[in-house]
Amino acid sequence: MAYQSEEDSLQEKVVFINRTAKVVKGGKRFSFSALVVVGDGAGSVGYGKGKAREVPEAIRKAIEKAKASMVQIPVINGTVPYQVTGAWGAGKVLIKPAREGRGVIAGGAVRAVMEAAGIRNVVSKSLGGGSASNVLRATMAGLQSLRHPDDIKRMRQASGRGA
Repeated sequence: MAYQSEEDSLQEKVVFINRTAKVVKGGKRFSFSALVVVGDGAGSVGYGKGKAREVPEAIRKAIEKAKASMVQIPVINGTVPYQVTGAWGAGKVLIKPAREGRGVIAGGAVRAVMEAAGIRNVVSKSLGGGSASNVLRATMAGLQSLRHPDDIKRMRQASGRGA
């Protein structure tokens, strides 16, 4: 499920909705948690988790948190600059650049992050844990560790290690 915000043209994608039940005297009391990814399609992406008694309220809270946690990712010609592995908890995600026309080859949470960030060509593989939350956070950790090749070149020249 993807939403389009009018005010700042952000793409919002609901990755996962979880329902929990608490047994009380009168029956069961349900609570929902929503995992959402928000991106501008130009390299900025963030994620958030919201909890509430109703699904729309949980999604709204998650979107607010996702907007607050947005980070900039280097995107070169619609793909990532180089191969990277991200890890979070038991989740581990391998992200590899792909040539033009290959598309986004990724599952669930990773696909949502890539599409929201505006990455059009990438190959990824989830290597550990199946939890949507851990896979999402591992993907974000991997993408945040990426540096733009120009920045790397500048750092190497400044330290005298060559180009």
